[in-house]
Amino acid sequence: MCIYREKKVATAISRNCSPSVPISMALIGAAIFKFLFSSLLWIITLHISFTKGKENYGQYRYPFIKPASSFSPLPSSSLNGGDKPYDYIIVGGGTAGCPLAATLSQNFSVLLLERGGTPFANPNVTFMRNFHISLADTSPSSASQMFISTDGVINSRARILGGATSINAGFYTRASSSFIRNVGWDSKLVQESYSWIERQIVHRPVLRPWQRAVRDGLLEIGISPFNGFTYGHKYGTKVGGTIFDRFGRRHTAAELLASANPKKIHVLVHATVLKIVFDTTGKTPRAVGVIFKDENGKQHVAFISKGPRSEVIVSSGAIGSPQLLLHSGIGPKTDLEKWKIPVVLDNEFVGKDMSDNPMNSIFVPANRPVQQSLIQTVGITKLGVYIEASSGFGQSSDSIHWDHGIVSAEIGQLSTIPPKQRKYEAIQSYRKRKKNLPHEAFMGGFVLEKIANPLSKGQISLLNTNIDDNPLITFNYFSHPSDLQRCVDGIRVVEKILRSKHFTNFSKCDKKTVEKLLNMSIHANVNLIPKHINDTKSLEQFCKDTVITIWHYHGGCHTDKVVNRDYKVFGVEKLRVIDGSTFTDSPGTNPQATVLMLGRYMGVKILRERLGRETGDNESAFIGD
Repeated sequence: MCIYREKKVATAISRNCSPSVPISMALIGAAIFKFLFSSLLWIITLHISFTKGKENYGQYRYPFIKPASSFSPLPSSSLNGGDKPYDYIIVGGGTAGCPLAATLSQNFSVLLLERGGTPFANPNVTFMRNFHISLADTSPSSASQMFISTDGVINSRARILGGATSINAGFYTRASSSFIRNVGWDSKLVQESYSWIERQIVHRPVLRPWQRAVRDGLLEIGISPFNGFTYGHKYGTKVGGTIFDRFGRRHTAAELLASANPKKIHVLVHATVLKIVFDTTGKTPRAVGVIFKDENGKQHVAFISKGPRSEVIVSSGAIGSPQLLLHSGIGPKTDLEKWKIPVVLDNEFVGKDMSDNPMNSIFVPANRPVQQSLIQTVGITKLGVYIEASSGFGQSSDSIHWDHGIVSAEIGQLSTIPPKQRKYEAIQSYRKRKKNLPHEAFMGGFVLEKIANPLSKGQISLLNTNIDDNPLITFNYFSHPSDLQRCVDGIRVVEKILRSKHFTNFSKCDKKTVEKLLNMSIHANVNLIPKHINDTKSLEQFCKDTVITIWHYHGGCHTDKVVNRDYKVFGVEKLRVIDGSTFTDSPGTNPQATVLMLGRYMGVKILRERLGRETGDNESAFIGD
């Protein structure tokens, strides 16, 4: 705009300064000075307002998003609520919480509480090239909170508005029709809810060379048919959707809040919910609100209204939701009494039957840089395993000094440390030494396999009474023999891909080097599990020693055990859990699409039921698009 103004003025001067028009040089000088001075002031003013606007818009984007410290305590301390209670309080502004809050706000007041910050001005979240850096950041303000399961597998849980959609690999694919049937969802509303998500934040990927090579290798070895680009879950090979646009910018669940009614929604970030508040004076405990702390550590209480249909809804994810129920007094009585937590409801199933889809990968080095790609291609086999791939890393000068997210090409990493010394401190020490690694160690990509529906189960239990700390989490990877056999089958599929003509044409990797790649991959996958020298002779041992996560953990608040089919918590009133903690299996090849859908689906369902009852007409509900 400034350039345009300069050209326009310069043109006017050139026209007026023709030799036939006598003009005083002093007047010209004064005019030029006045123009330059006014332009400078304009630029400074524009810069200040842009910077201020960028700070406000970038950090919060929507006027209803505010820091938790802005919350005004309610005048009343009554368990029945204060002067300004909410129709719904949603704990967790994540993958399910954001679409749920946006939908419910169309007709009712909603308070959405998120323990992390916002993703909008965070370049490590926004840009694909920084994917690995976001996961490696272990600072208290990070979007990702690291935890290590008791199995020795390093994992992450989201701590940011948008939840896992702000830190994951972005792949978007729907659940199978059989999954939808088994859960008992309304298939028509499911399709409408998926479409609502897809119109706003999902994109068709630009297929990268590594992904094309894996796709062609899958088809060559018989993982067919080729289903092209599709959101559907179909046997064979396909290309799925992504929440990264063609410029490599991430679009998270937080952007779905643009569909909220700004007059009826209040979003607080850096709001850590400490416990759910219950009224236990009646026959059945009744949720009435929550206690949360803000970014300064000050505690606040928020209440739901006295109406019979107002609710507290927990959407804190597969780790956070069972953890919050336990802290609030809902769970196994013996576990709660151990930590002197008053028992609101004795439910032995809270925190139980946790599962994580185990993943194993083979690293394929390259003698040249490989363009970065996250998950785009997937092979859905009839062996009960999925085949996916990733390649390259961010190209910044600092890239190799970080962990690399989904899997890590850290050759010679923690296996050099004696097993008993593989603690958090050892990881930090390794990171400091990592600067000496050759840059070539980070060129290449991974072909990975993961178990579709693991039968191995674990659990969550409290480590202490501090909600900020991760609970003790055990997944018991490969404790069920079927899971181990399927892993072996999956590794054999990956080996075939590596030997396929199409893949070797791209990778320039000799077919005879597959065993060397397996040996290399033993050390390329970061976990705290002791390695064995005979891993490549025993694929079973290779699976056990190189298992890592792809963040598809689920369970802990299972349907029919902790919640009913409407996600209402058994044994208490006005409390639901709506997120992946209610799943028995992880839906589709990757769960984010279905968790996003679930938030919208249940929001619409709750509105239809509530508005229909209040008006006597089930079709009367107005739900914004």
